[in-house]
Amino acid sequence: MDALLAAPDCRAALGRRDHALLQFLYNSGARASEAAGLQIENLHLHNNAISHVEICGKGRKTRRCPLWPATGAELLQITRNRSPDAPVFLNHRGQALTRHGIHRISRKYIPKATAVCPSLTRKRISPHIIRHTTATHLLRAGVDINTIRAWLGHVSIDTTNIYAEVDLERKAQMLNHTNALSTPTVSMRPWKTSPTTMAFLRSL
Repeated sequence: MDALLAAPDCRAALGRRDHALLQFLYNSGARASEAAGLQIENLHLHNNAISHVEICGKGRKTRRCPLWPATGAELLQITRNRSPDAPVFLNHRGQALTRHGIHRISRKYIPKATAVCPSLTRKRISPHIIRHTTATHLLRAGVDINTIRAWLGHVSIDTTNIYAEVDLERKAQMLNHTNALSTPTVSMRPWKTSPTTMAFLRSL
């Protein structure tokens, strides 16, 4: 995520939009269709209080998601002086980005991000994968599974439990690895703390 978020050129208008979009997807865990349908009036951005977004998900159910200060600042920048009923994310023609357009943007920066993080060559990056990343990072940050279910807008807790099962599998693999090394200097932490992850933890 660090490599992907660092890829857009924020000196250009489209680069700022793309970075705001990727940051929003990671912060909120929103589906591509939810980001495409997001309107400015759905954003509640505050300087001295927790900013949040209202997301209309499957079955027309609405959920609220807190926003990091950095995410709120970027969304404010790309929506400034526009009508409340206007789409948040616009294409180069000033029209609402479509779900397919959002998928294209998530793939656009893979070559640049891969140069920094070669392991991305083994991954198929998409808004859905970013959504998975959000859920996994929430789980590793100690957020309970019911809160993650509400965060992602899952109807059933069974869907959210998949992330817990995947994470337990990874922890077991790491435990086996540390046991194989048989050295007291090996870290027992199952995940590496990056600057983006630390910012995520501080926002909870």
